[in-house]
Order: sequence, then structure tokens, then C-alpha cells
Amino acid sequence: MAAAEPLLPPVARAPPGGVTGRAAAGPGAARAEGAEGLFVVLGAGLAAASHPLLYVKLLVQVGHEPLPPTVGRNVLGRKVLYLPGFFTYARHIVEVDGKRGLFRGLTPRLISSTLSTITRGSVKKAFPLEDMEHVSNKDDVKTSFRKVVEETSHEMMMQCVSRVVSHPLHVISMRCMVQFIGREVKYSGIFSAIGRIFKEEGILGFFIGLVPHILGDVIFLWCCNLLAHFINTYAVDDNFSQALVIRSYTKFVMGIAVSMLTYPFLLVGDLMAVNNCGLRAGLPPYAPAFTSWIHCWRYLSAQGQLFRGSSLLFRRAPMPAASFPID
Repeated sequence: MAAAEPLLPPVARAPPGGVTGRAAAGPGAARAEGAEGLFVVLGAGLAAASHPLLYVKLLVQVGHEPLPPTVGRNVLGRKVLYLPGFFTYARHIVEVDGKRGLFRGLTPRLISSTLSTITRGSVKKAFPLEDMEHVSNKDDVKTSFRKVVEETSHEMMMQCVSRVVSHPLHVISMRCMVQFIGREVKYSGIFSAIGRIFKEEGILGFFIGLVPHILGDVIFLWCCNLLAHFINTYAVDDNFSQALVIRSYTKFVMGIAVSMLTYPFLLVGDLMAVNNCGLRAGLPPYAPAFTSWIHCWRYLSAQGQLFRGSSLLFRRAPMPAASFPID
């Protein structure tokens, strides 16, 4: 899932200061601003580095397959058809648009990432984690569960607020990228894109696809945190020598597993962002004009495509192997 946003460490807080506390607050405030600036830079760098992967993923999500499948063999040695993987697809984009083409739509995505990071930092300052009790190994079952619920609620609040703030730029970025399919230039700049969306779709046009994204984020956070808590509490024995090591990785492993469960929400949200917006990628034969995200979900479910784009390495073509000669 761009699943859920990565949870960044809490931003340092400056100590309270009045007339006598300003000298002490100065270094603390500077460190807080420096830490927040570092998170913004790291987030932007990660977004830029991963953009070609997200770009290819989006084109696969909307169903654009410009290259023919190739014959390969599965683990049982049977012949199957494989669609091009990430590297082959990326090479095709470079052949069409050059190397810079791999970064189509990057600017609005960087702004979206920056807004998300800054918003999370602002929410953390307004509702500091230090004011909450953290889960401890000394807690009883009831107390530890209560703390997990409180921490997850805090994470959910930060994620939802940052998602709402950054979503308009996410929509613009998605539309800029899918213009590759129809070679359009409708969304050629951020300000012109903002004006066009507002003129054609109104304010709600900036929040198309927001609901499935938020639902995916919320389900991901609660499932990941609660599953990790229950496994660490009931499945990992304290007498086991590597108990602490196992518990430290439980949430990470649960995140990978739950991200697959919530992937359809990411897919539906991205498809809704580009659907029926005047671009070829959002019109038949790629997709009908959806009336709601639930309509989109049902359409993909009926087609067996709710996990389209979840893998970019070994993608089997949606047709039986018996449709071509077997040696």
C-alpha cells in the first residue's frame, strides 16, 4: 500500500518558556525545527527515489499493458504467460519519454509528501506522545491493551489528518502520471491542474478516492497493532531467550501481511483519482465511469482484479496456460 504512510519518530518538543525560560527554550526549539526539517528532507528523498516504482505500479493498476506477455515456466515446470515486470516496463517508458519520463508527476508528489510530513509533525506537537502512557512489559494484560488502543488511536488521528491535507496533490500527481497512456497534456502544471480540477469538478474533485485510502489506512493501523499486541502477549513466551528480539519484529512482519489485506483499498482509491477526469486512462476500455468507490470495488471484484498491480516482478497474464501450444 503507497499502502499506509511510514510512522516517523516524534518531533522533539521545546521546553516551556516564559520570560525566564526563553534562553533554555531556544536550543530546544532549534533542535525541534532541525528534526522536523530532516524528516521533510528524508521523506522527499524517499518519495523521489521510489517514484519510478510508483509510476509503473499506477500504470499497471489502471490496466495499461503496452508490451506483450512472454512465455515462461512456473515452479512446476509448466508453461505460463508472464506480463512484463517492473524493469521491462520502466525500460519501455524510457524508450518513449527518456529517463526523465520516469519522474512524470514527481513535483506534486513531493509537495504531497512534504505536506504529509509537516502535518504529522504538527499533530504530534499538538497532541504529544510524551503525554501518553506507553506499553511496558510490566503492564498487566488489561492495561497493556488499553495503552495499545490509545497509541493506535493517536496514530490513526495523525494518519487521517495528514491524508486529508496531502490528498489533493496526490490526485494531481496520479493524473499527471497516467497522461502517459493517452499522451495528453491536460495536467501540465500544478497551478493549472488546481484551476482545471476546481473548474470542472469543484472542491470535491480534489478529494476523489480519499475515502478508500482512509479506510485502508485505518484498517491497516488497527489490524497491524492489535495483531502484533496479541502475538507478543499470548504467543511469545517470556521464558524464551529471544523473546525480546521476536517482539521487536512482530509489528514489522504484521505490517507486511496486513498491507496485502488492505491493498484493494489503495487500488480503488488510486483508480477513483483518475476515473472519468477526461484522460484516456480513466475511460473505457480501461474502466467505466464509476459512480462511487463502492461501484469501482464491485467492478474490480467481478473481474477478479482487486489485487492488480500488487506485484511488479512475477505477473502472470490473466489467461490460462492452455491458450498457447505446450511442447
